[in-house]
Amino acid sequence: MHIQKKAHSSLNLAKNDSFDTPEKKVTHSHSNNQESTQKQSIQVDIANYNHPPDMSKLIPVNKIYSAYKVLKNVVTRTPTQKSMKLSEYFGANVYIKREDLQIVRSYKLRGAYNKIISIPENERHRTVFCASAGNHAQGVAYVCNLMKINCIIYMPTNTPSIKFNAVKSWGKQYAQIELVGDTFDESFRASREKCNTENGIYVHAFDDEKIIEGQGTIAVEILEDINEDQVDFMFFPVGGGGCGAGISSYFKQVSPQTILIGVEPEGSPSMYEAIKQQQIVELETINTFVDGAAIKKSGAKPFDILNSVLKEVVLIPEGHVCTTMMKLFNEEGILVEPAGALAISALDRFKEQIQGKTVVCLISGSNNDLGRMTDIRMLSEIHQGLQYYMFVNFFQKPGALKQFLIQCLGPTDEVTNLEYTRKNNREKGPALVGVKVKKPQDFEALKNKMEELKITHRILQPNQEIFKMLL
Repeated sequence: MHIQKKAHSSLNLAKNDSFDTPEKKVTHSHSNNQESTQKQSIQVDIANYNHPPDMSKLIPVNKIYSAYKVLKNVVTRTPTQKSMKLSEYFGANVYIKREDLQIVRSYKLRGAYNKIISIPENERHRTVFCASAGNHAQGVAYVCNLMKINCIIYMPTNTPSIKFNAVKSWGKQYAQIELVGDTFDESFRASREKCNTENGIYVHAFDDEKIIEGQGTIAVEILEDINEDQVDFMFFPVGGGGCGAGISSYFKQVSPQTILIGVEPEGSPSMYEAIKQQQIVELETINTFVDGAAIKKSGAKPFDILNSVLKEVVLIPEGHVCTTMMKLFNEEGILVEPAGALAISALDRFKEQIQGKTVVCLISGSNNDLGRMTDIRMLSEIHQGLQYYMFVNFFQKPGALKQFLIQCLGPTDEVTNLEYTRKNNREKGPALVGVKVKKPQDFEALKNKMEELKITHRILQPNQEIFKMLL
């Protein structure tokens, strides 16, 4: 038994009986804990997945290929690499498209350049405006500096510092940054309003045909790189949907047999809900941990395209995303941001269907702040059933805590967090306890011991508001 003490200021919230995140405007709710994920797992009908698309909704191939020629000498042609470890594990030919190796460390440069280069020269004196959680902002900043165009970029206040600093670095004197709101959507509204007031030129992060054309050039490179074999499955992350819309448009016209699968974080399922309800919806609240794909409201043009070519979007719990990030770093030496791990995370859901098939997963970006790695490891361990945080009600008498430590914990269990204050005027008192176990079964044994000793507890889940105090 190991004990590691760590102070937290969250214990005073223990008296509150409700810690759950407020419900969304939409009727479908999602939980990040492992149990609910298993209950709500999405069943995909592979036989009917590749249904005939409405070709009129798609971006024409010639437009995407024209964007490819425009971008060819500006962006990095990132590799489409075969992953030996993923291929061996899934019994498939698994390729990863490495947009984490792009100039601004994400694919967003493609759409940003294709849009801004289309601005007529006599209009380039006007200021460019945009909103972004970070990656689109870097693309816009890079292009505006390259073309000597002033831009004002709106970003959420909780944007990881690595993305904020990168925008300043790429944009230099041509980029001004405004931090507004807690989500992309709040920044977007503020930037739109300012753009209209200042008669600027708006460069949308995803709901713009020029942006979608630029992102679609990813598909051109993939199919050129894998020309000796047909691509059976293409997995890509979905936030606002611009990247997926571009990739899907090209694939459906050039490689129509490919099954296209969009992947969203479970805590911000905007495209999932839009396709489910057959209309654009705005979520009331979202989990912003997977910041590159945390969007309350999908784009209208991307929705039209993805609604035509996808049967549904696969939702991945944030903890599962973290586990994938850890595996990619430890086994492949690839450091990605949370959104960059979404596509590979979805492979577990399709393990049987992809056996013997050729599969491509898009790693969308690598702008990840190393300061978040502690939280990423924690959420990964919670998802795997190896880490637990709970409120424990101890009897307010001498030896209660000692009894728990000696009689409940197993020999390999580790206490990672402990906050407990004994008050003599109360019969019971809560303690915040964090426990790490070697395997999930060990925690079941710990719970059984607590029940025998009549020690009540409540396990905290990452989707609960109080859990934010631990991150």
